[in-house]
Amino acid sequence: MAKIYYQEDCNLSLLEGKTIAIIGYGSQGHAHALNLKDSGCHVIIGLYEGSKSWKRAEEQGFEVFTAAEAAKQADIIMILINDEKQAKMYKEDIEPNLEEGNMLMFAHGFNIHFGCIKPPKFVDVTMIAPKGPGHTVRSEYQAGKGVPCLVAVEQDATGKALEMALAYALGIGGARAGVLETTFRTETETDLFGEQAVLCGGVCALMQAGFEVLTEAGYDPRNAYFECIHEMKLIVDLIYQSGFSGMRYSISNTAEYGDYVTGPKLITEETKNTMRKILKEIQDGTFAKEFLLDMSDAGGQVHFQAMRKLAQEHPSEKVGEEIRKLYSWNGEDKLLDN
Repeated sequence: MAKIYYQEDCNLSLLEGKTIAIIGYGSQGHAHALNLKDSGCHVIIGLYEGSKSWKRAEEQGFEVFTAAEAAKQADIIMILINDEKQAKMYKEDIEPNLEEGNMLMFAHGFNIHFGCIKPPKFVDVTMIAPKGPGHTVRSEYQAGKGVPCLVAVEQDATGKALEMALAYALGIGGARAGVLETTFRTETETDLFGEQAVLCGGVCALMQAGFEVLTEAGYDPRNAYFECIHEMKLIVDLIYQSGFSGMRYSISNTAEYGDYVTGPKLITEETKNTMRKILKEIQDGTFAKEFLLDMSDAGGQVHFQAMRKLAQEHPSEKVGEEIRKLYSWNGEDKLLDN
């Protein structure tokens, strides 16, 4: 079993006197930077010239530099930009400015695992991957809590890579919840599989298929949206809080019975075989090659943008926009009077 580290296993003082460069100031970037800053660390931000985030980062109290200048100044460099942009930026801006003993960090193992980025032997290469979106990483920290993280060491040039990575995890609040030891390979392959087969690809396709079946049978699309899409959050929140047993305890006997008898009819051995094929294509690099080609200058994101446009045109999107105006927490443009 992999080890889980907590606050008492981490030494924040290891970051004293170190300059941490956060490359990127998006969802994860702003959360890491602000949490580290509040933990007393010296943090600078690296962005490309003309970035829309430049002014925002400055307004939130950071010195902002180009990625190259930030890397040159830093002892620890955390790369938090999109996967498809990392290799080019690393080659042009970070690699020429690396010094012996620096630590290169990632929040996802994609570029290291698939060989898109090949760091020199004289730097540490580690990962701290919060298991939650950036705004949650920030809000949990502010509440005195934290989001669980994964930690991995790909290269230990200094002999202190794990200790430094754990100090970073404590700085962003992750060690308050727990930091699970893993590898770049495991994190990358399980993360991609989870996103594709379950969390995003699987869940969205399942909800939309349910919506389509009900509307094709003549039911009001708004009813279909409520039953197959809206209520997903209610169920997932129960699972998040108390697991499958807690969710089943909270629903009706009718729903629980239907869960047991119908789930296996939907997720069959054939479905699992498809999932196994998806995993194999992640493991052997097929997905990574396809993704990077489409996102490259040569690919022009043609397939990606076409799929995005098609998804946005699904009938459930228009119905959902109407339904969400009914929510009391929306506040504006509600369809129902108070």
